[in-house]
Amino acid sequence: MKRFVLIGFASLFVLACSNEPSQQVTTLGSLLKEMTDFDAVAKYPSPVYTLKQASSHDRRSIAPDKPGWFANTDYNQFIREEKNDGRTEYVMLDAEGPGAIVRFWLTTVVKPGIMRFYFDNEADATIEIPGFDLLKGFDGLGPALLNPHTSYEPDGKGGNTLYLPLLYQKHCKVTWEYTDTTAIDKPHYYQINYRTYAPGTNVETFTPNHLTTYKSDIDQAEKTLWKPAAASGEKTTMNQQLPAGGETSVALPGGTNAIRTLAVRLNTPDSADYEKIWRSTWLKITFDNHETVLCPLGDFIGSGYGGHKIASWFRDLSADGELTSRWVMPYQQTAEITFINKGATEVGIAAAATVGAFEWDEATMYFHALYKYEENIHDAKWDYDVTKVATEDSTAPIDWNFATLSGKGVYMGNTLSINNHMETWYGEGDAKAYVDNETFPSEFGTGLEDYYNTSWAPVILYQTPFANAPRADDPSSKGYNTFTRTRMLDAIPFKKAFSFDMEMLSWDGGTIDAAATTYWYGFEKP
Repeated sequence: MKRFVLIGFASLFVLACSNEPSQQVTTLGSLLKEMTDFDAVAKYPSPVYTLKQASSHDRRSIAPDKPGWFANTDYNQFIREEKNDGRTEYVMLDAEGPGAIVRFWLTTVVKPGIMRFYFDNEADATIEIPGFDLLKGFDGLGPALLNPHTSYEPDGKGGNTLYLPLLYQKHCKVTWEYTDTTAIDKPHYYQINYRTYAPGTNVETFTPNHLTTYKSDIDQAEKTLWKPAAASGEKTTMNQQLPAGGETSVALPGGTNAIRTLAVRLNTPDSADYEKIWRSTWLKITFDNHETVLCPLGDFIGSGYGGHKIASWFRDLSADGELTSRWVMPYQQTAEITFINKGATEVGIAAAATVGAFEWDEATMYFHALYKYEENIHDAKWDYDVTKVATEDSTAPIDWNFATLSGKGVYMGNTLSINNHMETWYGEGDAKAYVDNETFPSEFGTGLEDYYNTSWAPVILYQTPFANAPRADDPSSKGYNTFTRTRMLDAIPFKKAFSFDMEMLSWDGGTIDAAATTYWYGFEKP
């Protein structure tokens, strides 16, 4: 196969589904359409897939009851070293197909080198990228599909996140070559999320020609991800003052339907209370007599404490205070929305739910949002002695659990709202996602900010379709901070259970208050 040096295109990612392998072909075009289909996430994936992540996490992390579980050298950790035509290549990903890379995050302090993508066991790389920098290989994609990080420097520090799906039928290998020996010891971090389909699933292997063949699909996806279309349907509205301690409910149209959008405005007589009411005004939603959503409005929408602006694919909170949720929430017979005022002051609520018909079948799932809050969490200094066993050391870091879910469903992301009591960065720890009671996580990350599609802390504000930092009170990270990330093609299916942890590691050690809101779709009713 002739080698192709890919320069000048962009990023994105989308995948299609069907419960059994079939002759239907999953293509770049079909994945891009799935990526921009709000209904798709409410159905269990077909064709079925597993979602894994290859990353540069510290390989000394083996198990919670072994030394090194909180080791923090999360860079230059490759699967193996290979010799190829006289050059040394370090393997970042080695995955059997059929499958697809659906999220590729990386960052570094120096970029010289060559990254190569080998598809379907070909001897020559299909893609060569000059440097540890996806922008160098996919320049031309819009920032929805290829997100430069807030720390990005073209010839130095920083990185980017690619959401353009890269499909393969038989196999995929990604390697890195250092072309400057002085850069070998400089930090290079990466995370590669990829789907693996069942044997027999028909996938169209990526070629550079697809960037031309599917250009209209790429352009349409980029446009749609930044400007989602308004939903149509029947509107149910309410507008009232809710006293302290009060609650009010509204029933939605009966029958097999789905909430397409939910819009809410809050107001308070005293502007000094405005930040508080986004945490003290709670949203509860009941579908078919089962409660699946219960959390503060600010956390539900991804803004966290204070009601700060967010602009993303599933959720918006405008600068003038209008909340818009675009999570599709199907139900078979009944649905009810309730607002609860847990604060000490009166709150004005104006809300409108747009409800439309939905085709319910055996793959349809209910939407869930789970909230957890804890104060004064121990956030240990990151130079913890890796020779010690954390489970036997009372001063060791901890894995703080966002949520532990049971049953069958699909994890769709989370919002993390922090009140940092320290003077310096609190988020040195790695994200860990466990599927179906596995003992080692399907995803083992490289740092809190990395999970949320940026790099190099502390972090400044940013807005992208699938990841956002809507609040950062201080450049040091002291005070309130909010990060949120939702998923589409990188959503994680689970059959029995799902659990998500974040290591509590910081630069200097101290405490934080943390509020985590987890989003998922599931069959099991609570």
